[in-house]
Formats: sequence, C-alpha cells, structure tokens
Amino acid sequence: MNFLRRRLSDSSFIANLPNGYMTDLQRSDPPPPPPSTATPGVPATSPGQVPAPAPNAAPPAPECGPQPAQAAPAPAPSSGSGFFSSLTSLSSITNVVKQTAVSAGLVDQNPAPGPGHVSMRFKILLVIDEQQYVWSRLFRGKKIQGDYDIKVEQAAFSEINLVSHANGSCNVDIQLIRNGTKVVRSIKPDFVLMRQHAYSMAHNEDFRNMIIGLQYAGVPSINSLESIYSLCDKPWAFAQLIATCKKLGPDKFPLIDQTFYPNHKDMISMPSFPVVVKIGHAHSGMGKVKVDNLSDFQDIASVVAITQTYTTTEPFIDAKYNIRVQRIGSDYKAYMRTSISGNWKSNTGSAMLEQVAMTDKYKQWVDICSEIFGGLEICAVKAICGKDGKDYITEVVGSSMQLIGEHQAEDRQLISDLVLTKMNQAQPRTATPSTPVAKPYSAPVSRPAPAPVQKQSSSPPPKPPPPAVVKTTSAQVPKPIPSPVQKPAPAPAPAPALAPAHVSAPVLSPNLATVSVPAPVSPPAPAPAPARVSSQSLTNAFSALGDASFFRSSSTSSSAGGEDEAKAETIRNIRKSFASLFSD
Repeated sequence: MNFLRRRLSDSSFIANLPNGYMTDLQRSDPPPPPPSTATPGVPATSPGQVPAPAPNAAPPAPECGPQPAQAAPAPAPSSGSGFFSSLTSLSSITNVVKQTAVSAGLVDQNPAPGPGHVSMRFKILLVIDEQQYVWSRLFRGKKIQGDYDIKVEQAAFSEINLVSHANGSCNVDIQLIRNGTKVVRSIKPDFVLMRQHAYSMAHNEDFRNMIIGLQYAGVPSINSLESIYSLCDKPWAFAQLIATCKKLGPDKFPLIDQTFYPNHKDMISMPSFPVVVKIGHAHSGMGKVKVDNLSDFQDIASVVAITQTYTTTEPFIDAKYNIRVQRIGSDYKAYMRTSISGNWKSNTGSAMLEQVAMTDKYKQWVDICSEIFGGLEICAVKAICGKDGKDYITEVVGSSMQLIGEHQAEDRQLISDLVLTKMNQAQPRTATPSTPVAKPYSAPVSRPAPAPVQKQSSSPPPKPPPPAVVKTTSAQVPKPIPSPVQKPAPAPAPAPALAPAHVSAPVLSPNLATVSVPAPVSPPAPAPAPARVSSQSLTNAFSALGDASFFRSSSTSSSAGGEDEAKAETIRNIRKSFASLFSD
C-alpha cells in the first residue's frame, strides 16, 4: 500500500495515465454482489461463524488419556470469503488512488452525481484565455438548443495544439499544469470564445496557425475567425478604417493621419516632427516611440532594420484625454482615461479612468467599426481627444479587448449571454464519428469490348477413341499403341485461324498403313481430334519421317514454334510405339 501511495504521488506517473482515467475515479463504488445461495440442507453461515452441529450427529467421544497428535485438516477455502476479501483489497487500492488524485487537484473532492443527474448531451465551448478568470462559472447550469449542457474548456494559446480535417473535424489537445501536475486532454470544440491576442511581436507570440486550423474545420466562434485573423496586423485593420473614413468623411469618422513603411529602406525623412513611430504589431503601448527630430528618426530606422518588420508613423497629438468606446452585443460603454503621471502614453504610468456618457458620436463610431470584416460582436474603438478640441480615431480591437472599469463582471456576463445566443443559433456540426463519408464520384471509363468467349458445353466430354492397333503377321502379337496427344500450340492473337490439315506420307505397299500427322492449329480454332496411327509395320512410319515435307517449316509463318512442337510430339509417340513392339 505504501508503494502505491509513493507511485501515485509521482507527477510523471499521473501525467502518463490514459485519458479519462481520473474521470472514472469520480464514479461511485459498485454495490457488493448478492450472497451466494446456500446448498440445500446446509444452513448458510457467515465467514467468521462456526457452523452448528447437525441434530443427528453423534457427540464427540470423551478423551481417555493422551492420544497421538494428528495434524488438523486445513479448512477448505471458502469461495465467498476469498471473493469478498478481493473486493476489500480492490476497494482499498481505489480509495488510495482517489485520495492521491484529490490531493493533487486532479479530480473534484465532491462525490460525482448519480446516474440520473449526469447529462450525456452537451456541447463543448473552448475559451481561449489566460487563467486569471474561470469562465466555466458563467455557464454552469445553462442549456442550449433545448437540452444540451455546456462543457467549458479553458486554455491559453500556448497550451493548445490541434489537428483539423476537411470534413469539419477538429481535435484540440490541451496540456495544462495544475498544482505542479501536467494534465493532457483532447476535445472536439463546438464553439470558440476568443479572449486572447493571437499575435504579438512584443511577446514573440504568433498563434495565427491556430486560427487557420479552427477556420479550416469551420468551427464557429466569437468574434468570427476571419475578423480575428484580419486584426492580427494593425496596418491591415487600419486600411479598413481608411476606407470607412473615405466613405463617411472625416467629420463623421475622424481618423488620424498615418504613414506605412514595409521596411526600413524608405524611412529617410518626415515632413514634420514630433511623430510617433509604431514598430510592428504590439499591444498595451509597447513598440511605440516618440521621435522629436530627424536624427532620432534615423536612429529608429536602424532599429527597424534589425527587427525586419513593418512600421507606421503618425503625428504626435498632445492629448487631453483618451477615449475608449466598447460594444458587447447591444450594450455600449464609454470610458475616459486621463494621465496623472504626465507620461505621453495615457496607458502607461498613473492614469485616472472614469466612465462617461454614451453620446451619439461615440455610438456611431463603434457601430461603424463593428461592420468591418463581416461583423464584430465584441469590439472597441480607441481615440485621442487633443488639447485642440479635435478627436482622432487611432485603433479598433476585437473580442480580445481588455475589460476595464468597475463593470468587468457585468461585461463578462454580457459576453457569456452573447455566446449562449450564438451557440443556440449555430447549425449542428456535420463532423461526427457516426457520419458516413460519401464515396467520391468516379467518371465512367470507356474500355474496349472484350473478345467473345466460346461457351463450353455442359454435356460430358466425348469418350476418347479406341487405341490404334498395329496389324502384324501371325508371328507377332498385336499390342495397342497409345494415340499421340497433341498439345495446343500457343500462337499470337493477330494470327488468323487455320483450318486443320493433315500431311500424309506416301504409301509404299497395299499392306502398309498411312501415318497422318496433324498440323498446328491457332487458339481460336477448336482443337482437332487426336489422329489415329494404324499401321502394319514401322517401315512406312520411318519412310514418312524421311519425307522432307514433314520437317519443312515456313520462316514467315507466325506459328513456326507450334509446328516444331507438334512434330517433336509425333516423333516421341512413334518412339513409344517402336519400344512397345519389342517389350515382350
């Protein structure tokens, strides 16, 4: 037992357990099996109870003096007691595993609900965010699409990896460190809430490949994956604001003037100073430098050359305060931030934040920005109010915006309500394990018609002809001569069919027979019947072999090989006939 405690307290052992192992530990223990049925005529007893003697059993004989010591018979092992002892040992081991898992923080200390309270129908919501706030609290007890529960899985970009398929399947692997123990889970999300920046040069974090993977599988999300990917580069998003400013005019949409440099090569001079140089894509005021003169600007250009990224510049605005207008669904809020420490970056150092009234001008700004990239359900517009009394819109952010002010709890509740609404509206995903995969369409391929095949007759094959008999004189005993068997000669397909022919040897005398040698036949023609050799003497046979026409072959014929094989077969048959004459 101590070994199990030491083994289960090892973090590497817990991390290597199969998926779902710790979940199974939260199940209640199975009820003990019913007691076995007692044998008829024998009362059932408990394992520790001594059975009472039978009524008709004879009493034990009294001891009369010392008796030789006899080995007491070993009691027969009871199957019931052994089974219950095994259950007791198994229960002890299970309790040790449960206690170790609870102490490691891997399972909930509260007992699992009964079977009647466990819902087997649920949708998985993947929240990509840091662990400062636990989002599962806001979805506890909520249902969507009738009777589906919501199972929340929360992890940061650095803790996930995924594999997406064209059929819509997306497997996300989550690796978390909880209480010093590595926990690995694999899920298939039905919806994604994006609350973390996917790209930041300041922290050397680029998780745009994860956005591509989710989009590859078509996983719905807030905001849309297209908008999240487009907002990963601030100049790209600013280009959309430029188009909006041209459409509405600077009076309705006052956008700050900005210049884009793809690299350092053309960063030579600026028309006026001071300017604010923004290097690459960063957040929270990082990557921003105030440049007062041309010498400093050229120094910054040398730094940009090392970073190998793009740069934007915009005129420095002596700010009175900064404005942030946010929208979550149909809820609007506006905040004003004023620097106290005197830093030109209002989000750096000490600043005072207060909520201001939502004016029509602010509402129009955020409504216009919420329409870019196909729509932003969660977004915020940042602007600067200069001491000259003018407003300058500088940036738009999406669902990864930071929550500020005294109403952060309310904003999170608004985000969760928006997620519930979108999950109810989402169409059921087609990528399920039970969905049959359609077979790919294959165009018919034209093929040449097969050659006609001659059908074989179902009647039994004809009986072979009787063996030929060599007619001899009275001094000779007639013996049967086996008929030669002709093998079909393989001929090329283009060769025309040839009719069966026979080559007859010249007859030397009336008493001598004629030897008929079959000519080769091409495969399409039916095989000829075996030729009969009826002779009275072998003299005529050898004379037939002496005929030059027998060995004559045409070099131009395509069946020359077949003729040679047929001739060789005939010679072998004649040799057999010759040997049979002298066998006696």
